Amino acid sequence: MTILEKISQHKQKEVSERKALYPSKLLEQSIYFNTPSVSLKKYLLRPDKSGIIAEFKRHSPSKGDINPYASVEKTSIGYMQAGASALSVLTDKKFFNGKNTDLTEARKFNFCPILRKDFIVDEYQIVEAKSIGADAILLIAECLDKAQVDQFSNLAKSLGLEVLMEVHSIDQLAKLTPNIDMVGVNNRNLKTFEVSIENSKELYSAIPNNFIKISESGINNPASIMELKEVGFQGFLIGEYFMKSANPAKACREFIREVKALEKTFEKV
Repeated sequence: MTILEKISQHKQKEVSERKALYPSKLLEQSIYFNTPSVSLKKYLLRPDKSGIIAEFKRHSPSKGDINPYASVEKTSIGYMQAGASALSVLTDKKFFNGKNTDLTEARKFNFCPILRKDFIVDEYQIVEAKSIGADAILLIAECLDKAQVDQFSNLAKSLGLEVLMEVHSIDQLAKLTPNIDMVGVNNRNLKTFEVSIENSKELYSAIPNNFIKISESGINNPASIMELKEVGFQGFLIGEYFMKSANPAKACREFIREVKALEKTFEKV
């Protein structure tokens, strides 16, 4: 059983428990439920931003603790001040040591798009995402069939949420549906856990151009951003590289500064 299969199996049980404790009707009473979402698509395309989705991530199944005591407030504000286009917040507790209140806290201090990073296996989680202040959700193609992708993305759009579908291989692009806004290519091989941005480069041309294209995982060098931009990617999800620093916001600021410096160099050439 792969790590994604283990997570999905556990998530089904977790969602059943949460449904009993917090019914959907209760979630709909949230102050965020009728609040207009901030468009992740638009922020990724803003010329004054970097295209970077900076992630708040305390822990991972493969690496263990990354930054278990990081402050959501300090880190999220710092990311946005550094020039990030958006925030991604991991809310899975068992495998990533995240929680829903991390996203709500980030929402409290930032007017920007926030992606809820979790393993969605049930419509309930989409209603939950809206109730905690998310603007966009992640659907992992590896965990879902096409009918689920269609069902979940349709519900998300009806709630005003944008949808990022993550793929690991070219065959998963067959699960794309009209309500998907963005396609993210995960550079991590789920069998070996090796990471390479070559995966993004190989899949780029197979993704229809009506989707915003995002490269995810393993981006730890400003030069890699330039390579991916040259290919045509518009978004770059970075978490572990920033979070492993004692000061993630500072690491993000220095990274974006280097990217901008490289962009100026490219413009002169």
